[in-house]
This record gives sequence, C-alpha cells and structure tokens, in this order.
Amino acid sequence: MSAFVSSWNAQGDTARARRAAMLSRLDELRAIEQRAAAASARARPVFDKRGQLLPRDRIALLLDPGAPYLPLASLAGWLQDTSERDKSVPGGGIVAGIGIVCGVRCMIVASDSGIDAGAIQAMGLDKILRVQEIALENRLPFLHLVESAGANLMRYRVEGFVHGGALFRNLARLSAAGIPVITVQHGSGTAGGAYMPGLSDVVIMVRGRSRAFLAGPPLLKAATGEIATEEELGGAEMHASISGLGEQLAEDDRHALSLAREVVAHLGWPHVDRSPQGPAPRYDSDELLALMPADLRQPVDMHEVMARLADDSDLLPFKPLYGAQTLCVQARIEGRQIGFISNNGPIDVAGANKATHFIQRCCQLGHPIVYLQNTTGYIVGRDSEQAGMIKHGSKMIQAVTSATVPQITIQCGASFGAGNYGMCGRGYAPRFLFSWPLARTAVMGGEQAAQTMRIVAEAAAQRKGVAADAAALDAQGARIVEMFERQADAFYTSGLLLDDGVIDPRETRAVLAQCLAMCAAADGLKPRPMQFGVARM
Repeated sequence: MSAFVSSWNAQGDTARARRAAMLSRLDELRAIEQRAAAASARARPVFDKRGQLLPRDRIALLLDPGAPYLPLASLAGWLQDTSERDKSVPGGGIVAGIGIVCGVRCMIVASDSGIDAGAIQAMGLDKILRVQEIALENRLPFLHLVESAGANLMRYRVEGFVHGGALFRNLARLSAAGIPVITVQHGSGTAGGAYMPGLSDVVIMVRGRSRAFLAGPPLLKAATGEIATEEELGGAEMHASISGLGEQLAEDDRHALSLAREVVAHLGWPHVDRSPQGPAPRYDSDELLALMPADLRQPVDMHEVMARLADDSDLLPFKPLYGAQTLCVQARIEGRQIGFISNNGPIDVAGANKATHFIQRCCQLGHPIVYLQNTTGYIVGRDSEQAGMIKHGSKMIQAVTSATVPQITIQCGASFGAGNYGMCGRGYAPRFLFSWPLARTAVMGGEQAAQTMRIVAEAAAQRKGVAADAAALDAQGARIVEMFERQADAFYTSGLLLDDGVIDPRETRAVLAQCLAMCAAADGLKPRPMQFGVARM
C-alpha cells in the first residue's frame, strides 16, 4: 500500500465554512445530551439525603480510571417524548455504554433514576434491547445498575408491556450463551422489574435501599388485601438471607460498585490490550470537521475521509478505474486489516458489481468491512435500467446481507434511497452504526419527494380534464419538504435508534478501533454456552 496524497485545502474558504457548520451541530448535540444529565442531576439533593449516588456517578466509579468509554444511543427518544425541541429530554431514561471494568470490556446499563425515578420509557425499552443485542453479538459481560420505578402507569401502553418481555428474554439468552449478567440493585425493582435481578447470574443488593418484589405493598393490598412492609416483601436483607435472590449485601452504593468490580475481576474474562497499535494517519483528524458539507449536494472525495482514519494514511484501492464513483479500499485501523466501502456519487452498475466482488474478497480474507455512507442511492435512468441496475444492485444487497465478517457503518453524509440498504444501513444489522452530525437519511430528498407528488397530482388533474390548483400544490410541496427534512436529520433518526449514536467526526478512528477490537475479541473468545441461563437456587 502507499500513503494517500491529499488534495484538500484544509485552510480554504470552503473548509472553514464546512468546519463552522459541523462545529455548530456538535455544540447543539452536546447541549441536547447535557439536558438529560442536567435533568438527572436536579435530583442530587434527594440522592444525597438518601446516601445514594446519581446514575452517572455510579458508572464513573464502576469504570477503570482513564479507560476509554463508548456511550451508546445518547439521543434515544429525542423529540419522541414531545415535539418541542426546547423541552425534549433524550436518553429514554437509560444510560448505556461500553467501558472497561478491572481490565475487562463490558456493556454497562444504568437506570437514569434521577429522572422520573428511573421509570422505563418507550424508547428506553428499545435502547436496552439494542444494547443487549450488542452485548450478545460481541460477547460483552452485561452489568446492569438497576433503580427503576418500572413502567409509568400514567403512560401505560399494552404494546410496551408485551414487547417488554424481550428484555428479560435477552437476559436469559445472554446467560445461556455463557456471557455473565451482573446486576447491582441500587433501588426498587417492582413487578416486571423484579425479573431483572431474577434473571441475572450475580446480584448485589444495598442494605436499606434495594427492593425487589412482584407486587409492592400498594398493589399487594389492592390485589389480596394483605398488608406487608417493603422489607418483608423484597428488602435487601430478606433477599440476601431468606429468598436467596441476592448473592452480595452491600452497605451503600460505593460498596456495591466495589463488589461489582470484584465480581468482574474474578470472571476470568480476557483483558483489553490498551497499547497503541499501528501508526497514526498522516493527516490531522481535526480536518474531518471540514470535509462534509451541510449541503449534501456539494461533492466530497471520500478518499480524504479514509486517509484521516487509516494507519499512516495508507490506502490500497480496489479496481479504482472500474465503477470509479464507488470506492473500495483496503487499509488498516490500529493495525487491523479492514476494507472501506464508500461513494463519490450514485452507485452505478459497475460500482455495484465492484462492491459485490470486494465484499466477497473481504469475507475470503476475514477482513471486517467499514462502510462510510455518502450516497444518493443507486443510479436511475433508461440506460442504467436497461443495463440491469436492479439485478446488479440486488446482487450487492445480497452480498451485504450474507457477509461473514463484521460490518460497521458510519453515516458521514447522505444516506438516501436503496443506497442506505446497499451500504449496510440499520436494516442490514451492521455490528455497529454511528452517524456524523450533518448526516441525513431518507428514502429521497424532500424536494424530490415534493416534485414527485406534484407531477402525480398534475397528471391526475389532467386525466380528469381540470386545472391543477397551483396554490394547493405549492402548500403541499412545502409540507412534504418540511416533513422529509425534519425526519432526515441525524439527531431525529438517532432519537429513533436508527443508529447507535451521533459521534464527533474527530473521534471516528478511536470509535472504529474500539469496535474492531471488540469484534476481534468476540471472534477469539470461547464462552461456555449452556442449555439454559444460570438458574437461581
């Protein structure tokens, strides 16, 4: 391979304008994320009075100091709780991320009990199901810091109750797959929430604070007329000494987290090698801020992105003259061989065939594939249709679907039409998928959708022999554009969990390095699966 020679003017007017737009979006992203942390922190006086730690403080104490931490789905539920941008609080009532505990990379999930007492929100359920899937696929010990009021009965939805069962099913699947499930019960776990410790391999409870019961005192009295105290029904001491639900009894949150670290230390799980691997790119990662335009109709050479991610900026193009707008490149990230696939324009017949060939070659070599999405989709038109665009695009989609190596997707810019599918979008189950702040996802652009509907309406009016109402069509077009643009926004799609989080472009190499290391570790790990999860005795 040879080092890529950049032609990008990082100090030019175009770069400065693009950088300013990206930094503005990053400021907006951090402000939205901070809103959840601030909302939770308002409960600090209550937590201090009870001698408890806030959820984010619990995670910080659990993690190894200075070790990398990868937050997941921080925007979950954004604009789903309310359509008012200045009032929506993201996160779904769950804080989740991948971090290192006693040298072991773990999935960490904490109830954000500073908000609504940790009640599970609709998107919070989807978020925890997604991180359970990540833990299962990447063989990550699952650490659950529980303090939840359960479902919000004032917002009860029967579908949430039914789908919520998958949360417990996944805990059983993790345990049965030989992946440890460890719960720290910081507070209440009522009704279905009681099955979180029930389906864990090890449970740590906090004296005077932990509660786990199928029916709390109010429901028990309403259902049976029986009167009992919380401690009698499901207190920490009762579960540690009588029911056997708890393995360890801690005196407070800090003690409980210390015990959790000890449990992880004794798993015998492989430790993360944090030593640097591979030379850094020759170009500054800060320049990634200035590469992607806010107007995605402006051209970008995605080789420039690759050169700021790959070791020593060494890139080996595959068939560079064939289907030239589709880029297939071999490279390394932190010493690991990978294949990049990206686009400098629509995917044409040659590009689809090249990508299919390259995906199969990566599978043959065992090299993970990193998709850098920046595509308007598969090319349309009479010539491409007659050349077999449908069948060749389908061939590429088949290759993405059936690939036997880990696939990781970064949505850098446009992700439109079936290009989202062919470039391993969410529907194709990439191992990880992250977005840059200016990325946009839609079946097509808003203007194209509006124009399409206008043409259809005008043709219908012509068939009826009447004149089309131009003013009405203009108003319809404006509504369509607004609807498409609002839903295409990266923050909105991340709120719907159509990615695993929005990341700072400058952090992309580090994020990819973590993900690739997880994939490699998972492939090399030999867990001890069982017919059932660990059954509590």
